Amino acid sequence: MRSSPPISKAELKLLNYINDHHPSTVREVADHFAQSDAYARTTVLTLMERLRGKGHLVREQIDGLQRYSPAVPKESMEQSLVRDFVSRALGGSVSPFVAFLTREATVTDEELDDLKRLVAELEKQRKEE
Repeated sequence: MRSSPPISKAELKLLNYINDHHPSTVREVADHFAQSDAYARTTVLTLMERLRGKGHLVREQIDGLQRYSPAVPKESMEQSLVRDFVSRALGGSVSPFVAFLTREATVTDEELDDLKRLVAELEKQRKEE
């Protein structure tokens, strides 16, 4: 999934939920968000169809019901969202994001290990170039 139209906070909430609970019907998603966010079924349907139109969800008929699933695996979706954020909000520079991590974010030991591994991979790529 390359750069796509931006998604709203509400759309992102639904997309994350569907990523963890797919394939899902509109009713299943609406029941969840009626309790947590007081979204009406029609609102959920509109948001899900917007996400489908933007290429984030696919819809197929299973056992007579329309069910929605992510168009790409969660990891690919997250990479795409981060790529879009860095490009749009940070002008393509990751430095402000890293500065945020050092000053304001809570990073677990596991996440710090992952970050160290990623930096090592970047250094290796640079040496190979």
